[in-house]
Amino acid sequence: MSAPTDSSNPDRPTPYGHRWHGGRIVRTQEDSIDELLELIWIHREKGVTDLQSLLQNSSDPEARVILNQMMKEGLFEMDGDIVKFKEKGEALAEGIVRRHRLTERLLMELFEMSEEEAEEEACKLEHILSPAVTDSVCSFLGHPPFCPHGKPIPQGPCCKKLTREIKPLIRPLNDLALGEEGRVVFISTRVKERLEPLSAFGVIPGIVIQLKQRHPSYVIQIGETSIALDETIGREIFVKAL
Repeated sequence: MSAPTDSSNPDRPTPYGHRWHGGRIVRTQEDSIDELLELIWIHREKGVTDLQSLLQNSSDPEARVILNQMMKEGLFEMDGDIVKFKEKGEALAEGIVRRHRLTERLLMELFEMSEEEAEEEACKLEHILSPAVTDSVCSFLGHPPFCPHGKPIPQGPCCKKLTREIKPLIRPLNDLALGEEGRVVFISTRVKERLEPLSAFGVIPGIVIQLKQRHPSYVIQIGETSIALDETIGREIFVKAL
């Protein structure tokens, strides 16, 4: 029986998932290939493309063997000691990096994970997110251009459908136009002490707020009540414009 394939890449065995064995997650060969594709991409962003540097920075003891297999599968080619993606490998690596960096944004902004925690979980989730779920995460986050570390997030089909005039679905309160209303979707802050006063003023998920003023401080209105906020807090309140 042939291996299941990714519907977006019928020639590629599906990378969606580590396998469970005896209550633990077992690393698959597809995972190893994914991680080497990601490493090649990251090195290229830094201007490093030689094979020796790639091998030195890989934690996989079988890296050389797996790279040989990847070359046979047509994922990359060698130009002397330089590693160059072929079209198939470029597309796969782009998808892996996109899933990883979007997952980091989601975990840090929505679940307030630390960088270390988000990185660890993103390394797992990058292998299992389907294209549809990945695009849903991207749309939910407002098609972010960069990951939390400032690295570019490759665009997906959902991003390419947008024009510059189209606003993200979910965006910070500060991005509302004056007089525009938005419904609070979530509040993302690492400072827990900020949540209690916001709740006391009625700034909670589901409530409709209106941006009334930007300077000298941000002023929002909830019903008949006006509330002054500093810019930092405004960036932590995510709304869906109405």
